[in-house]
This record gives sequence, C-alpha cells and structure tokens, in this order.
Amino acid sequence: MLLPAKSEVARQLRRYRAWERAMLAAPADRTVRATFEDTGYTLCVLMGKRCAREAADAAERFLRITPAAYLQEQDERPRTASVSPRRGPPRSRRRRFHAGR
Repeated sequence: MLLPAKSEVARQLRRYRAWERAMLAAPADRTVRATFEDTGYTLCVLMGKRCAREAADAAERFLRITPAAYLQEQDERPRTASVSPRRGPPRSRRRRFHAGR
C-alpha cells in the first residue's frame, strides 16, 4: 500500500478541520457545506477510507505514529467480505437442459 506524505496529510487534515468549524458556524451556507464535503472527500481518498470521520481519525493516527506502524495497524484490522457468497450448486454439477431433447 502506498502511503501519502505526512506533510500532505497534515495539510489536508488542517483544511478539513477548518472547514468543519466553518460549516458548524454557518450550516445553512451551501458554499461552505460544499467545500467542507469536498475536503472530506479529499481526505477519504488520501487515507483510503469511505467516511470523512474515519479518514480524519486515520489521518490523526497516521501523523502520530511511524508509517510502518500505521501499515501494520491497518493489516491487523478485520476486513469484511465484499463479495456475497454464491447461491446454488457448484458450476460443474449444474445440469444443462437443451431444447428439443
């Protein structure tokens, strides 16, 4: 897994937190909300997470520890299966019916 530069993570995390404060101060402002959501998305992509809060937490952990320790921590986390199990008999045992027979 490639890791981003710590300076870039720190910069994006500062930007995310600043826009988070601005969004909380003016929740009705659509421009502020859109920019906050954009910074959250950038942080998600940078940290490889699906949720902006998870990405912010991951960025804070990444900045606190060494890159090797961060990678080891990520490898130890349980992963959920993204592919649902197939239903039905295995392909080799399926019967095929041909029309007209």
